[in-house]
Parts: sequence; structure tokens; C-alpha cells
Amino acid sequence: QRVGLARALANDPEVLLMDEAFSALDPLIRKDMQDELIELQQKMKKTIIFITHDLDEALRLGDRIALMRDGSIVQIGTPEEILVNPANDYVERFVQDVDRSKVLVAENIMRRPETINIDKHGPRVALERMREEGLSGIYIVDSNRNLQGYLTAEAASQAIKDNIQDLSEVINSSVPTVNRDKPMQEIFDLIHDSPIPIAVIDNGKLVGIIIRGSVLAALASEGGVVNHV
Repeated sequence: QRVGLARALANDPEVLLMDEAFSALDPLIRKDMQDELIELQQKMKKTIIFITHDLDEALRLGDRIALMRDGSIVQIGTPEEILVNPANDYVERFVQDVDRSKVLVAENIMRRPETINIDKHGPRVALERMREEGLSGIYIVDSNRNLQGYLTAEAASQAIKDNIQDLSEVINSSVPTVNRDKPMQEIFDLIHDSPIPIAVIDNGKLVGIIIRGSVLAALASEGGVVNHV
């Protein structure tokens, strides 16, 4: 297979067609070849049309996937789009047993965060917002939505008793964060060990939060993920 791939690339083609190229290989060698193909693609920037009956392989290798039935294309999209927004019942059944944790990223499972603006509000407003929303803590941002930290209801109550008005004196600035493209599979340990929601950031700005329920819902959902920003 390696020799065949090298021969195909020797002529420097614009488009490379690979028809069930790895289907006859055992699982370990197959994964090695997939890794090599991904590495080659990153270096050579070739357009590759890869035909496979293995959906996991398609999800691992493909930037875009065309799913066919009876000779017709039923859906084209990124791996995330295929999983999250199946075009019809056939596609939904086709992807229902896929391990979503290998494909979905933080952006797919994050929720809209409740926040307090550190430039405008103090502990009293923060505590009132937490009571209204039924929260035990809340994320703090500035006027540009840059993440500042996390405030618990207990810390807010103590700040009120101590007559502290500046939230920067009572927030916890060491909070767990991930980028929006962090693979869900790499978030499991972080969400398991964290007592507070995981902050999803983009260039320092808070764009969402991940709670344990979001992860479980994404894994259990047949139709995709819920409540992302």
C-alpha cells in the first residue's frame, strides 16, 4: 500500500483517487496508513477523493464527506455537519452508532454562558443573577467579553458581608478553559475533575461553557448536540 501510494504521487497529480485503499489491511496497519495519509496531505496539499464503506474512516480522514445511497448523493458536509445535522432518516440511521467523541469539538457541545460584567457590576448584582438563574456560580467577563474569572455564590455573599464592591478582589481567575476547536474526547478528564463548568474561549473571549450534562447529551443524542452558542 505504501508503494502504491508513492507511485500514485510520483507524477504529482492534481487529484488523487483512492478507492477502498485501506480496506484489506488489519486494524493496526490501517490506522498507520491513515496517519501517513493525513501527514502527506498536510505536506503536499493534494485533493484526495477517498472512497470507503467505513464511516469511522471517512470521519477521520475527510474534510468533507459525500454520503451516497443507490448511486445518488444524499448529503455532503463536514464530519461535524453529517453527525449533527443528518439530512434525512437514512443518514441519521447511518451515523447513529458513531463515537461522537472522536468527531465533535468544544464548540459543538458548549452552552450559552450566563455572565457578569466586571466593569459594571458588583457582588450584589452577581448574587442576584445567580439566584434568578438557579446557579451556584457565574463567569465574569469585561465589557469586551474577555474572560476574567469565576465567582461562586458563597464568595459573592462573603464579599457583600465584607462590603467589597470590586469583583476582581473575590473572583477565582484560575479557571479551566479550552479553545472552541478542542476535541470532545480530550475534554472528558477536564470536565470530570472540574467542580465548575469549563470555559470555552476564543482569543481570550468567553464564547461558551461546557457542563457535564452537555457532554452526556452529545454522546447520547441521535440527532446531534444541543444548546450551543
